[in-house]
Amino acid sequence: MLGPFCTQILGEMGADVIKIEPPGGDIGRWTGVAKTRGMSAAYMMKGRNKRSVVLDLKKEEAREPLQRLVESADVFVHNIRPKAALRLGIDYETISRWKEDIVYAAATGFGEAGPFVDKPAYDDLIQGASGLAALFGAVTGTPRYGPTVLADKTTGLFLTYSISMALFHRERTGEGQRVHVPMYESFSAFVMNEHMQGRLYEPPESPAGYQRMLTPHRRPFPTADGHICVLPYNDKHWSRFFDVTGMPEMASDPRFADQPSRSKNIDALYEIVVNVMQSKSSAEWLAILEDADVPVMPMNEPEDLFDCPHLSAVDMFPTVEHPSEGTIRHIKVPVTFSKTPGGYYRHPETLGESTVPILEEVGYSSEDIATLQASGAAGTPKH
Repeated sequence: MLGPFCTQILGEMGADVIKIEPPGGDIGRWTGVAKTRGMSAAYMMKGRNKRSVVLDLKKEEAREPLQRLVESADVFVHNIRPKAALRLGIDYETISRWKEDIVYAAATGFGEAGPFVDKPAYDDLIQGASGLAALFGAVTGTPRYGPTVLADKTTGLFLTYSISMALFHRERTGEGQRVHVPMYESFSAFVMNEHMQGRLYEPPESPAGYQRMLTPHRRPFPTADGHICVLPYNDKHWSRFFDVTGMPEMASDPRFADQPSRSKNIDALYEIVVNVMQSKSSAEWLAILEDADVPVMPMNEPEDLFDCPHLSAVDMFPTVEHPSEGTIRHIKVPVTFSKTPGGYYRHPETLGESTVPILEEVGYSSEDIATLQASGAAGTPKH
């Protein structure tokens, strides 16, 4: 998912993204809920603002069309292991011969200097290897993966900014370059940013792990009728929290009087919050804490987001009419630009929908395209 997520963002910001798919299509087309074969919700989300071209890169006849596409491109992106990329002839040395100033961005599982370089990498594996699953286990007693595609999407963000920085360098110097974004190292850096703690020092001052993240009481707090998310953060927040919960004396308790003390006694502090939150309903606490300017939010189920007054006001989940799938709901670009806003410009395409027009754009005649299709090197659109 990391490559498709990255290129989804680039497409939303105006890039002309050409997605080269094998004859059977990207596996994402077949993952999750779907109304039409090959047009799953997973694909529809990440396939918007992209043009689908089918080329069988295992066939020699596909080499020339690929070269022409590369010669027309600014960026070449893939997330294929190094040896497989070499076998397909899409390694940096080959691609940069075709287009000297190309930004070649490879996102793979592991850095090339380490012994894991040729291992396969998937989201669950990287969540486990990076320590994240164990961090969940430290809190819940059972190691588990986060219920979202954390490692893939996070690494996709690393890939996005890396491409942007390489393009900025090329704009200044005219130089292309090879960019390698390894999933294991990227996600480990993401996880360990706050969890280094005592391992920042040599010799270590303490084991890795940020204690506030690891207390079992750091979670949505049970109320009289559900749960609520509360995070008093600084001294003023905690003073106000203790006032509105009827415990003003706690603000002067040496265990909780300042940030260092609260950090040392975080389990005891959060246990107090757990106990007091159960005395009122979620709606009552939301009103009380908002009035006291203590950070608080409702705990939503995913389904609740579609009725959230704020997300509705900003049109977070707008609908569009897709030519084959009917009315669909997508996610708006969450960031805003005063001059160059992103958006939904092109519907997710059926497999190979743009094969013919794109091959025409790079100089192939109808007869040439028919020959490529007859050889199996280029696909025939699936409608």
